[in-house]
Amino acid sequence: MSEELQLEHHPDVALIGRRPTVAELEELARAVDWIDHYDWSSIGAALDGTLHGVVAVRDGAVVGAARLLGDGVKYFTIHDVIVHPDHQGDGLASRIIDHLLAHIAGVAPARAWVGLFASPDAESLYNAHGFGSEEMRGMWRWVQPSGSAPESMRGRSATGDRGD
Repeated sequence: MSEELQLEHHPDVALIGRRPTVAELEELARAVDWIDHYDWSSIGAALDGTLHGVVAVRDGAVVGAARLLGDGVKYFTIHDVIVHPDHQGDGLASRIIDHLLAHIAGVAPARAWVGLFASPDAESLYNAHGFGSEEMRGMWRWVQPSGSAPESMRGRSATGDRGD
């Protein structure tokens, strides 16, 4: 993990620019009943793939976190905004989101697209930060791992050409 960089210090909380550790994420996930939202056997690798993270620290304990994924230039997605229930309701999630948006504004060379998926309970939080669906419609699906390429891709290169 890279060196911690304290980006914001408030009287009640420090926002530190780093990824949460597996243990920190697991503790927060248990606190908000998200323990089944993660594949704990691979979460370390997922955290390693994080472009930027932020943890919120109060009285020496991590009480919130979030991650930023994407290409680091044009496309970004906010993931895993999580605040311990004992620390919800005081604007901490908003400060975490503001931190991530400021980070994007500081690294993107031109206008950047920022996406996220929100639970119904969190929609008003994200709407307050300018997120909305407007003319876009998000779509997603699960892809199961496999030991071989799908039948339609066997023998083909990444460009679709036959490899034989």
